[in-house]
This record gives sequence, structure tokens and C-alpha cells, in this order.
Amino acid sequence: MQPSRRGFLKTGALAGAVAGSNLTSAQLIAAEETKKLRLAAIGVGGSRGRYNRGGAIANEASKFATMVAVCDVDDLHTEEFNQKHGGNLNKYRDYREMLAKEKPDVVTIGTPDHWHVPIAIACLEAGADVYCEKPLTLTIDEGKQIRKVVEKTGRVFQVGTQQRSSGNLFQKAIAMVQSGYVGDNVNAYIAIGGAPGGGPFEATEAPDDLDWDLWVGPAAKADYCEERRKYFRWFFEYSGGKMTDWGAHHIDIAQWALAPGETGPTSIQGTGEFPENVPAEFNWNSFFNGEASLPNGYNTAMKFNIELKFDNGSKMVVTNHYKREDENIDFPNGILFEGSKGRIFVNRGKLTGSPVDALTDEDNAKLDAKIAELRKGKKAMSHMGNFFACIEEGGQPISDVWSHHRTMTSCHLCNIALMLGRELKWDPKAERFIDDEQANGLMSRKSREGFSAETHAAS
Repeated sequence: MQPSRRGFLKTGALAGAVAGSNLTSAQLIAAEETKKLRLAAIGVGGSRGRYNRGGAIANEASKFATMVAVCDVDDLHTEEFNQKHGGNLNKYRDYREMLAKEKPDVVTIGTPDHWHVPIAIACLEAGADVYCEKPLTLTIDEGKQIRKVVEKTGRVFQVGTQQRSSGNLFQKAIAMVQSGYVGDNVNAYIAIGGAPGGGPFEATEAPDDLDWDLWVGPAAKADYCEERRKYFRWFFEYSGGKMTDWGAHHIDIAQWALAPGETGPTSIQGTGEFPENVPAEFNWNSFFNGEASLPNGYNTAMKFNIELKFDNGSKMVVTNHYKREDENIDFPNGILFEGSKGRIFVNRGKLTGSPVDALTDEDNAKLDAKIAELRKGKKAMSHMGNFFACIEEGGQPISDVWSHHRTMTSCHLCNIALMLGRELKWDPKAERFIDDEQANGLMSRKSREGFSAETHAAS
């Protein structure tokens, strides 16, 4: 439990401030007090790159704390963000310099995925509380590493899996599964969409105001091309494809519902289709060790169908598009929970199914109590509000590092099963594959010299 930095102000002092704001009164109280905290944003996206999630989360965090600095390897992104915040922020390219000079209380991290853990470790060890976009990890071993640092530092760490804060949809679906409204022997069928093929792409000169070498960071040295920069999610060097993109959301919700208290699956098997840039029977171990190369093109799985089994008898099926033609079930994105009492379907737009239709007022009251448990004692509020409430009050955020590491482990297990093309046996307590050293070799990646999480955090 994180000790409170300071007590909340009295609600009455801010009662009038609620008018005209999209924050709840509880969030406004937190915002007024936590505005004393110094906030820095690392990785803020912008007009030149495709993804601007980093800027969005930093903007949201600035409702609760005072933005003092921005850091991005792209000077265009830095200046765009700076202007949106009044033009007076301290600007940096290297996060290590920023941490040393600014000593922020809170940091948001919205970089490409392969930088999440090295930067997060540096921020935690510098004494900051951290909000980091999903997917948190590039490998299974990175999850073990960041978990250890959070435990050592005792800082508040929230992962940006915002679906966990959706009370009327995902939290309610989880509460229904865990409370028996879908019955026994519940399984989850998860569709997360596919990924594109493409390449090889032409390498070009990097823009003068972009530090491309620092963007690449711990990944293998690579020539600049727009596709690597804008669509990094489709390169295993920087991410894990759709499996860690949407999988970090939907696999997370399904695993939370099916296996509360469980540590992970024990069996993983499935099939997938990779882009033409990836040869058949490709040696992924050699690729990640720097001993083999691929053309300059997308290399994450485009289509897949994978089954993960748990010791409690449940299973998850993860696919790019789920269909059962004989039962008229067809969806490209969402989660279908199926048990002895029926089915419920949930995605970001709806929660449906006969068990939902049958809920009474008494049932809904029981589910509300269960949802309160899922929130770990915190009120219903935005995902960012939950993060700052934990900074202010203590306690763990709704998307803590422990649960997210287990979610990401399942995502990475899916990718490793696709890479090796065979059934894998996993020991979730030891967090290792059973009698499979080739698979165990894919739990980590070789970092480019000078860019490992330990050395770059300590530099």
C-alpha cells in the first residue's frame, strides 16, 4: 500500500468548481491537491508520427498535476506539445537528462513499446510515480524486471489499459463471470483483429530534428524508414503486433474474469500466418540474438487462432476474427464468455446476452458490490483519475504492474507459440516453459550495447 502524500481537501471547498467540468467532484478535489505535483511527459507523439497516444495521456494527466517538462526524440513533437501547454515547458530529447534536472513527481510514458520498460525503470528509481501506456513490456523477462522495481521502490504505477476502468461494460462482464451469472466451466473467445503485411520498404534519411538512433534505442540498429517509425506495432523489434496491441486489452479482461488469483495458462497452442517477409521455419531465436535478419518489412502475425488452457479448467481462444457459422456467431473485435448458463458478449460498445437480459434489480445491486471490489476500494472515475487517487490516498491502481505482467505474459506466450509452431507447456509459478529451452530463449531479447534497461536507467 502506498502511503498518502497529503490528505484530500474538504469537498465543500471545491463544490462550485464542479460546474462546467467533465471531472467528478472527487477528481476535482484530487486535482486541486495534486496540482502541487510536478509532472513530466516522455513521448508525446504529434503530426509527423502516426500514434499520438502519448500526447493524449499527458494532456489528461495535466488536469491533475502541473506540467513542467516534455521529452521526445522528435523536436517537432516536443514543440507542438509545448505550445499546447503555454510554450513555457522545459524541453528535452534524452529522458535521463530530464529526470536528473527536473526531478518530477509524476511521469507519463507514451513512447513506442520497446522503450516502455527501460524508461519506466529509470523514472521509478528517480522517485517518480508512473503512468505508462500499454503494452508495458516487449518480453516476458521485462515484465519480471519491472515488477521487481515497482516492488523495490514502492511507487504508484498505472498501466494505460483503460478498459479496466469501464464499469458498465468490462467491469460488469467480469463481475458477472466471477459471480456465477454465466454459469460454470466458463471459456472466453477473443477477437482482436488482424495485422497488415507489407514491405520491404525503402530506407530514407531521417529528419534532421529527429534523433533516430535514440528512437531505435535498445532494439537492433536499423536504417530509418517511415513505416518503422509510424507503424512500429507491426515490427517485432519494437512491439508484438495485434497480440500485444489489442491483446493487452481483451486478453487482460478475459484473463481477469476467468482466473482471478491465477497466475496464467499452462498450455498454449495455435496456428498463424506471417507476412511474406518472414521465411517459413524462420529462426526467431537467431533474429532476436542479432545473428539473423529479415527484410525491412512488417513481420508480426497477420492472422492467428490460439488456445490457452488454465489449470482451473477454463480456456481462452484468441483469434483475429471469431466465427461459428453454425451458430451465427461472428465478430471481429470483442470477448464472448460462454458457460453453463449461457453467453455474454462485451466490447467497447456493448454488453449483451441472455444472462444480461435476465438481471434483476437485486442482481444488479450484487454486481455493483462486486464491481466495487474490482476497483480495490476506489470510486468510479477515469483511468487517470484512479492513478492520481492512488497517489493521493494510497493503494494500488486498477491496472497494476502485477496483473498487467501476467496479461502480457499470455500475449507473449501466444506470439512465441506462433513463432515456434507447436504446443508449449508453461509453468506459471516458475514463469518458465517446461522442457523447452528454445522457447525459454524467446522470453528475453538482446539489447543494443549501451541501451539495456539497467545501464540506460543508471547512466
